[in-house]
Amino acid sequence: MIRMDKNESPIQPMSRETLHNILDQCAYHLYPDEAYDDFKSAYVEYYRNLNVDQICIGNGSDDLIQKLMFTMPNGPCLALHPDFFMYQDYARQVQRPLAYVEAREDLTFSIDAIITRIHEVRPSFFIFSNPHNPTGYRFNETDVIRLLDAVSQYGGYLVVDEAYVEFSKPLNIDMSPNLLRMRTLSKAFAIAGLRLGVLIGTKETIDIVKHIEHPYPMSTFTLKVGTYLFREHAHTDKLIAQQRQLSTRLKSILQTYAASKMTVYPSDTNFVLTRGTAALALGNHVKAHGFLPRFYNIETEKPMAQCVRYSIVTNEALDEFERIVKEWSEQYDISNKS
Repeated sequence: MIRMDKNESPIQPMSRETLHNILDQCAYHLYPDEAYDDFKSAYVEYYRNLNVDQICIGNGSDDLIQKLMFTMPNGPCLALHPDFFMYQDYARQVQRPLAYVEAREDLTFSIDAIITRIHEVRPSFFIFSNPHNPTGYRFNETDVIRLLDAVSQYGGYLVVDEAYVEFSKPLNIDMSPNLLRMRTLSKAFAIAGLRLGVLIGTKETIDIVKHIEHPYPMSTFTLKVGTYLFREHAHTDKLIAQQRQLSTRLKSILQTYAASKMTVYPSDTNFVLTRGTAALALGNHVKAHGFLPRFYNIETEKPMAQCVRYSIVTNEALDEFERIVKEWSEQYDISNKS
């Protein structure tokens, strides 16, 4: 079964030889102080407009989300619904009150409605994914600045989870004390199994988040792999470009053969969301032919009823996926004409 349900990268980001060379450089009998410093330096050099005291490293974005639930000021967290399910899970774990902004029937969000909800809830912080998971929608700079201004009125923080930003256009907005941006190396950087996430903010805000901090949450090996990815610019840029090409092709396949029969959402991510009775039929068809998309539980994920999501796979797998989707599309047209 070829998995299209996890939003992972289908490409290994480096050769086994490179991995072995990195492992040979690991002083794993020592604590990773030097590895932390090297990674932070490589990260800020790659993005150019940051300082090392503006970032906090976590054992994946999940670790950082949990840290925020502990360290943000007292008060409720606000989230979109639907969005990444771990926001609500970590809020529950630490007994942080959680309020929602519900999506419209078409799974879009009104910025005015979100701002109204901010005024109602007065959240300690508002966290949301951008590009949005599960729809793939990108909130633009004007949207985000309006949300930041609204939440800042109450001394709250805006946390923008940018897990899929490499498949989109990064936000061109200045950092402020009430803004945090969260990124991961699990998607476009293709090291989901090593667990590495980064939180970006002003020094003052990052210092607040670091009030709860393990001495060494990351291994030397993980940090050195991350350092390699940010220092080898040409290699990493090629890796990201390959995955963007896969994303473009996946969107093209579904747009060409499925969009006339179901809703196919535009996407700034490595996945595509489909919706409708035909979407369920297609999802079951491709599953029967060896591809596993993401289905949603109609009881616990009600807004996602009749939704099926597909994430990128290799070009070779997309060849077969395209054949299967095209075959289904032709059969669907014949059966609906009779």
